[in-house]
Amino acid sequence: MKSEYILVTLFFLIAAIFFYLFYQLVVPFFAPICWAAVFTIIFYPLYEKMLKKIKSKALTSILVCLIIIILIIGPIAYLFGALVSEATTAVAKVNDMIHAGEFKTFLSINLPWLESIKGKLQGYYDFSNLEAEQLIKNAVQYASAVILNQTSWIIANVTRMVFYFILMIFTMYYFFTDGDLLIHKLRRLMPLTPNQVNVTFNQLRDVIQATMYGGITVALLQGLLGGIMFAIVGIPSAVFWGAIMAFLSIIPFVGAFIIFIPAGLILILGGAYVKGLVIIIIGSLVISQVDNIIRPLLIAGKACMHPLLLFFALMGGVYLFGLLGVVLGPLIAAVFVTLITIFEYKLHPESEVNFSDDID
Repeated sequence: MKSEYILVTLFFLIAAIFFYLFYQLVVPFFAPICWAAVFTIIFYPLYEKMLKKIKSKALTSILVCLIIIILIIGPIAYLFGALVSEATTAVAKVNDMIHAGEFKTFLSINLPWLESIKGKLQGYYDFSNLEAEQLIKNAVQYASAVILNQTSWIIANVTRMVFYFILMIFTMYYFFTDGDLLIHKLRRLMPLTPNQVNVTFNQLRDVIQATMYGGITVALLQGLLGGIMFAIVGIPSAVFWGAIMAFLSIIPFVGAFIIFIPAGLILILGGAYVKGLVIIIIGSLVISQVDNIIRPLLIAGKACMHPLLLFFALMGGVYLFGLLGVVLGPLIAAVFVTLITIFEYKLHPESEVNFSDDID
């Protein structure tokens, strides 16, 4: 009996060593593999529809990869370049305003309702120590450093980025052609009944699709509308502010209003009453309502992730993985929720009956 335990222990030790070695082989290419997985998940429904007509996995995969390059990656590369350029311009303009004393004049405007609020809160916080201009200066300095570092990194790593891009396309091709085989292998490895496996994979698919199609699509649309609105009223760096609105729209409990409401108020205080009102009204009635109209259409019947979990998944994802974390964070959280469901099935097998109606 003891010899059996020794053999089992030895097997798991050897397996752990090779799992670690395999991890070391893959981790240098973590980013392109993850981006390939993200685009594969997003475009897999299109791949399935095209496959029914073309009948060739290889040709369908090539065509979908070309569509991704043309419709997604090309515009993203262009917008990223425009974003860096406009962000640099915006930071420089704010710096000029600080040096010219325009911010000091703006911040010295006396608003009775604001002074009343400060008076009521004075007992809890000493606003005399709050130097708004210094906060703005610190924010501008931080933004300048980030833009400079990112631009320098891109210039210094062009060859590496091209190599990663080729790896991503290569990986996407095989994810499309052999993805169903990989999913089949994962299904066979799961320690659940076939019924529970179906329910678990359906739940994971729904959470991922709800997060990606609902959250990211709505955020991109809000950012696009916000950028167009800013460009129409003549606000400089419209691409930059549109990108900021798109990012804020992804985050639960936050939204594009954090940008367009202050922008409208600043224009009103500066005397541009019509432009300020247009931004606030259109932003509130059109941009903010996109979330209430489009999201339900995209994720109808899908299992949505809890907003608090999604919030920390996004924040933690961006902290750990940078831009990739916007999609990788919710994806990891979705897998985590699925693993919890698996443990729940193992602890309470009778719960299988409660979810049997969810199977496709």
